Amino acid sequence: MLKSFASGRLFGSTWGDGRPSVLALHGWQRRHQDFSAVFADLPAGSPAVLAVDLPGFGATPPPDGPWGTPEYATALLDVLDEMEGPVTVLGHSFGGRVAVRLAAAAPDRIDRLVLTGVPLLDRQGRRSRPATAYRIGRRLHRLGLVGDDRMEALRNRYGSPDYRAATGVVRQVFVKIVAERYDEDLRSIVCPVDLVWGADDREVPLEVAERAVPLLRSPSLRVLPGVGHLTPTEAPEALRAAVTGGPG
Repeated sequence: MLKSFASGRLFGSTWGDGRPSVLALHGWQRRHQDFSAVFADLPAGSPAVLAVDLPGFGATPPPDGPWGTPEYATALLDVLDEMEGPVTVLGHSFGGRVAVRLAAAAPDRIDRLVLTGVPLLDRQGRRSRPATAYRIGRRLHRLGLVGDDRMEALRNRYGSPDYRAATGVVRQVFVKIVAERYDEDLRSIVCPVDLVWGADDREVPLEVAERAVPLLRSPSLRVLPGVGHLTPTEAPEALRAAVTGGPG
C-alpha cells in the first residue's frame, strides 16, 4: 500500500512490523516497488523496511531544481525521523549514490550501508570526454551559432539511454549527478559498508566495487554469480540476506 512520508513530500511503502530500521533506495528511473520481492516475505523478527520513491520517480514529484545527491540526501533526513535509528540503508545504483551522501552527512544516524550496483567510482576505460561532434556543437550553441533544436538533437544522439529517457528537471539532475565523485565521501564513512555485486553487472562492473573496497574503513564484498545490474529483482533473496543476516 502506498504511503506518504516526510510530511507528504515523499511516497513509498513499508514491510514488516514496528517502526522501520531499514531504508531502501532505488536506482535511476526505477521505483520503490523494485524492493517488493526483496522484503515482501520477511521472516519473523526481521527489521521492518521503508522504501521511498526518490523525487522525480514513481509517485514522488520531481525536485524544484537540478538537485545533486547532497540535496537528495537532505530530503531524506525527515524520513529518518520516522524510523527506528540508527538505520541500515540499502542503496541500489542511483539510490546508492544518495546513500553514500546520507552516511557522510549524518554519520550518527546510519548504522550500516548495503550498496549494490552503485557507480562509486568511474569504471576503468570509461571515455572521459564527450564525442567530438557533441563538444563542437555545445561550444557553438554557447556562442549562439547553433540553435536549441539542433543542440537537443545532438544531446539525444550522443547522450546515454538514461539521459535520453529523462525529461525536464530530471534530465538536469542526471547531468549533475554523472559528474559527481564520491572518493572523499567513501573515505569518510565510519559505519560498515557491505557491497553486494552482480558478477555480470555491465552497467557498473565488479571492478568498480573491488576498487572501492580499499577506500572504506569497514568493507565487505559479496559477489553474486550470474546476476546483472538489477540485483533487487534478479537476486532478491541474496539482497534480503545481506540486509537481515538471514539465509540467501
